[in-house]
Amino acid sequence: MRAFLLRLIALLSLAAPVQAFETTATSAWVYDVNTSTVLMAKNADVPIPPASMSKLMTLYMVFEALENGRLKLTDTLPVSTKAWQMGGSKMFVEPRDTPTVEQLIKGVIVLSGNDACVVLAEGLAGTEEAFARQMTERAKTLGLKHSVFKNSTGWPAEGHVMSAEDLGMLAMHLIHDFPQYYDDFSITEFRYMDRVPSNRFNRNPLLRLDIGADGLKTGHTQEAGYGLVGSAVQGGRRVIFVISGLASDTARAEESERIVNWAFRQFSMETLVPAGETVVEAPVWLGTRSRVGLTTKDGVNVLLPAGSRDQVKVEAVFESPIPAPIAKGDQIGRLVVSVPGTQDAITPLLASEDVPEAGFAGRMKGAVMRLGHKAVEAAGL
Repeated sequence: MRAFLLRLIALLSLAAPVQAFETTATSAWVYDVNTSTVLMAKNADVPIPPASMSKLMTLYMVFEALENGRLKLTDTLPVSTKAWQMGGSKMFVEPRDTPTVEQLIKGVIVLSGNDACVVLAEGLAGTEEAFARQMTERAKTLGLKHSVFKNSTGWPAEGHVMSAEDLGMLAMHLIHDFPQYYDDFSITEFRYMDRVPSNRFNRNPLLRLDIGADGLKTGHTQEAGYGLVGSAVQGGRRVIFVISGLASDTARAEESERIVNWAFRQFSMETLVPAGETVVEAPVWLGTRSRVGLTTKDGVNVLLPAGSRDQVKVEAVFESPIPAPIAKGDQIGRLVVSVPGTQDAITPLLASEDVPEAGFAGRMKGAVMRLGHKAVEAAGL
C-alpha cells in the first residue's frame, strides 16, 4: 500500500495548481463522465425555469418510443392548429404538412421548434398536457429529483421547472441510452421545406468551435435568461455541463467556452490502478491461505486537479481479518481516493482468488494462534 501511495504522489507532482472556476451563471453544474466526478456545482439542485433546455426530456421520450416500436423515423404525424400557432422558436410546420418523425427530431434539436415538440407530443400522447404528465413521471424514474413539466417545449408556465443537475443527468441518459440518435445533436444546419431559408442553423455556439463539442441544447426566456446544456469530448474524456441565467447569448457562448477549457485544462484523468492489479493483501481468517489479494474490476481512474499532491488521500477500507471461504470476485471492501474540491472516488475492492475454508486441523491451528494473539494483547506484551 505504501508503494501505491508514493506512485499517486509522483503523478500529482508534475501538475500546476488548479484554478477554481467562478461563473456568472445563476445555476451551473459541470461533470466529468469518465470518472463520475462533479467538478463544479452552483445552485445545482435548485428548481429553475429550464426554457428550451427541457426539450431534452421531450426528445428522450421520443427516442424511447422509437426504441420500443411505438414510433418509426419514417412515420408521418399530423400538424394541429395548436402546433401551427405556437410562438417562439419554430420549425414552421403548417397544418397541411405531414412531417416525418426524423424531420421533427431535427426540427427540435437544430431549430428548437416549439411547433415540432407539440406535433411529437400530440402524436405520442394525444394531447400536450397528457404528454407533459408522462414526461414528469418518466423523469422521476430516471432519478431527476427536481423536474416537473407542464408542456413539451419549455414555454414559460407556472411550475414547469428543472434543476441544473437534473438537466445534466438527463444529458447523460441521452448519451448513454440512445447513442444511435445522439449524433443528431451535433448537426449544425437543417432546412425544412426552405419555407424560411434563414431558419436553419443550430443555436449551440460551441458547435462552431474546435473544442470537441457535440451537443446538446440551448434555452432562453426572459424569466430564465440564457442557458445551455453542453457536452464535449477531448482525449477520450467527456465533460457535460449546464449553465443558466446568463444575461445574453454572447455571455452564454463565452461562459460555455470558458467552462469547457477549464474542465479539460485544469483536470487530468490518471489511471492509478490498472485493471487486475493487486492493490493490497488482506489477512484471511481460517482459510487455506493466510492472505488474499484485493483488486478492482476495471482499475481505478480518477480525475486529479493540478497541484493537489499534498492533499490527496488514498485508503483501502475492509474488515480484517476476512473470514473464509472467499470466492474470487467477492466484494471485500472499497478503495477511497479523496481529491480536494471533488467528491471522493470510491471503487469496490474484490478478492483476486478463491480462498477455501481450512480443514479441521487448519481451523484449530488458526484458532490457537488467534487465542495466543489475544493473550499477548491482554498481557500488554
